[in-house]
Amino acid sequence: MVLLLGTKNIHKIREITEILSDVPGVKFLTWHERPFSDVREDGKTFEENARKKAREICAQTGLPVLAEDSGLEVYALGGAPGVRSARFAGAQKDDHANIAKLLDALRNISDRRARFRCVAVLVFPDGREFVSEGVLEGSIALAPAGSAGFGYDPVFIPDGYGQTLAELGPDVKNRISHRQRALEGIKAHLSF
Repeated sequence: MVLLLGTKNIHKIREITEILSDVPGVKFLTWHERPFSDVREDGKTFEENARKKAREICAQTGLPVLAEDSGLEVYALGGAPGVRSARFAGAQKDDHANIAKLLDALRNISDRRARFRCVAVLVFPDGREFVSEGVLEGSIALAPAGSAGFGYDPVFIPDGYGQTLAELGPDVKNRISHRQRALEGIKAHLSF
């Protein structure tokens, strides 16, 4: 089967294809091979955004589409940055600025518990839809560390580990991440 990945984020494309590399018979296409328009992510939840992207891109292309939306939820900040994770510090989607704003917001807060959440939605042209969610619990470090990964990986320490995701690297991240957990629930719908 041919599956179009409903994202233009190169980091997410790499992670998704690595995580799903063990699914036989699936050929992944990206926006490079099958262009599609940007979809405005204006939903109030990760699921709303992922579903909107998958449906709109499927309608544009006539192909099965896998889309996801994910982000960081910090308990002491009432779940922020949440669905606005990529734009936490502004519309320019600057990882360094987002991390700086997050660390500043947590400067005098001892409760640094947080979680990454991901909702993946698979939509077929015949109208079938499948949704799966994944969560990775952890905490926010006092300062960034590590050079692997993207987004908030340099400040997120998964429960059970003493290093940030950016220090642990892609092999560990792709085994334990919120995205991996969400995609596990989608795999069964890709096997025919």
